[in-house]
Amino acid sequence: MDELLIRQLPHSLEAEQAALGSMLIDPRCIPDVIEMLHPEDFYLRQNREIFETIYSMFSYSQTIDPVTVLEQMRVQGVYDENTSRSYLLQLMEITPTAANVKEYAKIIRDKSLLRSLAEASADISEMVREGTGDAHDIMEAAERKIYAIRQGRSDQGLIHVSTLILDLYARLAELSKQGAGLPGLSTGFPDLDTCISGLCKSELILIAARPGMGKTSFALNMALHAGKHSGKTVVFFSLEMSREQLIMRLISNESFVDGKKLLTGRLSEDDWTKIAAASAVLNRTDIRMDDNAMLTVADMSAKCRRVENLGLVVIDYLQLMQSSGNPNASKENRQQAVSEISRSLKIMAKELNVPVLCLSQLSRANEARQNKRPMLSDLRESGAIEQDADVVLFLYREGYYDENTDNPNLTECIVAKNRNGETGTIHLQWLPQYTTFSSLERQRIED
Repeated sequence: MDELLIRQLPHSLEAEQAALGSMLIDPRCIPDVIEMLHPEDFYLRQNREIFETIYSMFSYSQTIDPVTVLEQMRVQGVYDENTSRSYLLQLMEITPTAANVKEYAKIIRDKSLLRSLAEASADISEMVREGTGDAHDIMEAAERKIYAIRQGRSDQGLIHVSTLILDLYARLAELSKQGAGLPGLSTGFPDLDTCISGLCKSELILIAARPGMGKTSFALNMALHAGKHSGKTVVFFSLEMSREQLIMRLISNESFVDGKKLLTGRLSEDDWTKIAAASAVLNRTDIRMDDNAMLTVADMSAKCRRVENLGLVVIDYLQLMQSSGNPNASKENRQQAVSEISRSLKIMAKELNVPVLCLSQLSRANEARQNKRPMLSDLRESGAIEQDADVVLFLYREGYYDENTDNPNLTECIVAKNRNGETGTIHLQWLPQYTTFSSLERQRIED
């Protein structure tokens, strides 16, 4: 018997009872407990069922007291004729005071975290004993499990639809408070925001174009806008350009100082003033850059998990990434490697619960067509990219192929795939001297 008690997972029966008793004695403290705890944080099944009942009633703005809770327990099929009523009365009797409910909730949450760590540790030990995959795979799985605990969600398991409905209600309530706000981060281009609802959490957004169309600049536009206006951390992985080149583009973008001047250093006093102002703006953002060209998706995911308040991940670009399974994959296996990478990126977006913006090259297939606008079939090396991406954006500039066109810098942003909305074409203005894009409306105002 003593051995069984020792082997029990961490929990505090007293704290669980006191938290529930506090909610029954003083319903005003319920929002504090709901904010701190989830049903799975309660170790004893009976306590968990009572909390789930109160949680559900609170979500539907129902009156909460011992009588209504007992009735709702009957409705939900968790009422026991012999014990439920007496147990609720006992909870109220043994609770010292509802004033300390936050302390009780902290104890419950702490014990729940310890149980989650114990379960994750057991799973990792089991993987090591069974030899499930190589050391790199096990390390990646271990990091995922610990990250999931840190983020306050289960790494695996089935979730009842009622929990998902409550989460949806909370999300809808949040959106309704924003009024006409976007569900995702703004791209900085109003027409594009309207079409794709912004950069939404857990989505993989692909920006694809032929070389020279401005993929990196377009991604930097979005990263800078998110960094300035979202209050979130933006991570930019550049496998092609150095950090120095990227920051030069950002400065040119924000200051509207010609990029050639920045390259040569031939700057006027007015230019220096603009650069200083732009630097002050960039300093207030939390944009982080990594230009290691040998990163895998697993490496990126591990780095992002350690970033607090993460809002957006940008990767430039897909075809330069190394496959986690075989970094030295031959050209024949490249299609399989790219498929693995694109699938891993989608999984990373879901696990981090942030939008992942990935750039991609297009094949030369469009060059042979009379109409050179890109199509989904032009995505280079893998149809899996098209399947995994939630949104696919193509950049196309007629002036790239025909210098005599009326507006050689007019750029089409083609929304070729939009899993949760409509497709279409957004028109932007390319500003080559600043290596940046502008919406046509903004361009007209500035003109």
